[in-house]
Amino acid sequence: MFSRREFLMAAVATSAVLGSGMAGRWSRAMAQQRLTEDGLLAMEGTGNLTLVHVTDIHAQLKPIYFREPSINLGVGEVAGKPPHVTGADFLKLYDIDPGSPHAYALTSEDFVSLARSYGRMGGMDRVATVIRRIREERGAENVVLLDGGDTWQGSYTAQQTQGADMIEIMNALSPDAMTGHWEFTYGTDRVKEAIDALPFAFLGSNIYDNEWDEPAFEHTLMLERGGTKVAVIGQAFPYTPIANPRWMIPGWSFGIREEDIAKHVEEAREAGAEVVVLLSHNGFDVDRKLASRVPGIDVILTGHTHDALPEPVMVGTTLVVASGSNGKFVSRIDLDVRDGRVTDWAYRLIPVFSDVITPDAEMAALIDKVRAPYEAELSRELATTDALLFRRGNFNGTFDDLICEALLQERDAEIALSPGFRWGTSVLPGDAITVEDLHNACAMSYPAAYRSTMSGATLKDVLEDVADNLFNPDPYYQQGGDMVRVGGMGYAIDPKAAMGSRISDMTMLSTGEPIDPARDYTVAGWASVNEGTEGPAIWDVVESYLTRTGTVSLPENQSVRVTG
Repeated sequence: MFSRREFLMAAVATSAVLGSGMAGRWSRAMAQQRLTEDGLLAMEGTGNLTLVHVTDIHAQLKPIYFREPSINLGVGEVAGKPPHVTGADFLKLYDIDPGSPHAYALTSEDFVSLARSYGRMGGMDRVATVIRRIREERGAENVVLLDGGDTWQGSYTAQQTQGADMIEIMNALSPDAMTGHWEFTYGTDRVKEAIDALPFAFLGSNIYDNEWDEPAFEHTLMLERGGTKVAVIGQAFPYTPIANPRWMIPGWSFGIREEDIAKHVEEAREAGAEVVVLLSHNGFDVDRKLASRVPGIDVILTGHTHDALPEPVMVGTTLVVASGSNGKFVSRIDLDVRDGRVTDWAYRLIPVFSDVITPDAEMAALIDKVRAPYEAELSRELATTDALLFRRGNFNGTFDDLICEALLQERDAEIALSPGFRWGTSVLPGDAITVEDLHNACAMSYPAAYRSTMSGATLKDVLEDVADNLFNPDPYYQQGGDMVRVGGMGYAIDPKAAMGSRISDMTMLSTGEPIDPARDYTVAGWASVNEGTEGPAIWDVVESYLTRTGTVSLPENQSVRVTG
C-alpha cells in the first residue's frame, strides 16, 4: 500500500501535469487500486455455521463519512482495554499500518487526508453485496444474519417515514432477528405496528409489560443452521426509558435483567441449543461484564457504543464482537460446532469501502425508490464548512460545536447544551452542508429546542449526572452516550473522581468569570426527555444559523479540560 507521503508526492507531480483539479481524483484512484472486493471479503471458511452481524446503522442508506473517536476513555477495570484505545495506540495494538485502509476505517488518525483518498464507506447496497456473497460462499442454509438495532432512526428519510424506509430495506436483506433501542422513540403504537409486520423476529428478553409484569416481546429465537441448533437471545438497550423519553413507551420497562438472561441461556441449552448467541444492545463494557457473570454464552454480538474492533474480545470462552456503526462494517464469524459445542472459530470485520464493493443492483434500486420523494430536499445546500464536522468523542465534537453556536445565537442564550449522542455522520472541510447532513446529526422524534433558565448549581448537577452515566466504574450503571456538549461555558473533568466530584472550574467563556452556583443563566438546548417541551425543531434552528452564516468556521474547542 502506498504511504501518505507517496500519495502526496504523486499528487503533486500529477497536479503539475494535469492541473490541480485532477490531483485529488488521481490520488484517490491510486489509493484504491490495491483494494479489491475479493480482498476485502476473502476469508478461509471455518466450520459449519456462520453468523453475520450489522448494528447501529442509524438509517444510513447511502455511503457516508464517519470519523471514529479520538478519545474513548475507560475507567476502572477497563481502562486502557479495547474499545478504550484510540488513534496511534489503536494502530499499534492491532498492528495496523498508519495511512492504510484499515487505519482510515478504524481510527481518527489523519482522517481528512485518508477520507479524500479512500472515499466514503457503507451504503446498504454495498452491505447487501457483502451479505449476498457470504451466503453464496457458505450456503444460505448455514448462515444466520442478525441486526443489533438502532436501525430505524438517524436520517431525514427515516424521520419522515417513521422508519418505514429502513424497514423496507432490512426486510429485503432477510435477517433472522433484530433487537432495538432508538426504534422505541417512535412511540408504542408505531413500534407495535412495525414489529407486528416484520417477517423476522424482534427480540427483547429484557422488556416487560408494566401492567402484567411479564415479557412484552419474544426473548429467544431457536433455529437450525449448518446442522446446528442455534439459540439467539435478544437484549434491547436496558436504559431506554431513562436515556430517551419514558412517556413515549409508558407501558414497557427495561433493564439489564442478568438473571433473566442466565435463565434463557439455561433454557436454550436444555432445549438442545449447541450454540447460544446474545444479540445485544447493552454496550460493550456492559456485555463484557455480563459475559464474565453469565456462563454458557458462546458469542455476544454487542451494539450501542458504536465500537469497531478487528478482533473479538475473549471473556472466558465467550466471544464479544463489536461491529461498528453506520453501515461501515459487516462482521462475519465462522463457528466449527462439534459434539454440541464450539470447537473452533474464525472472524473477519469487513470494512465496507463504497468505491470498492460493487453495489447490489436490486438493493440500489430499492434505496433510490424509498428516497425518491425526498431527494430534492436531501440535496439542498445550506452552507459550506471550513472545518471537519464530526460528532464522536467523549467530550466534544465539531458538529455539536456548530449546533451549540446556533443555539446561542438563534435562541439568544448564554449557555448551550447539546446531548452526547453517538449517531451522526461527518462532513469534510470545503464540502457543502446539505439538509441530509444536518438531519443525519439531529433527526429524531423529540427535537424541540428549549430556552429556559438554570442556576449554576443545576448546570453542575447536569454535568455530574452525565459524567457518572459515562464514567461510572461499574459498567452496569453506565447509561450510554458521550458527555453533554456545551457552548458558551467551559469546565474541567476528572473521570476517575467520585460521583458528584468530577466537574470543576466551570467558567463563562465570554468573560472568564466562574459560574455562580446561585445565579440563573439563560440556557438553550434540545432533545429534552421531558414531555411537553416547547420550542422550534433543532434542525430549523441550525438551518437558520447556517443560511445566515454561509460558511462555518470553528475554532479548536478547548472548553473542556480533562484532569486526573
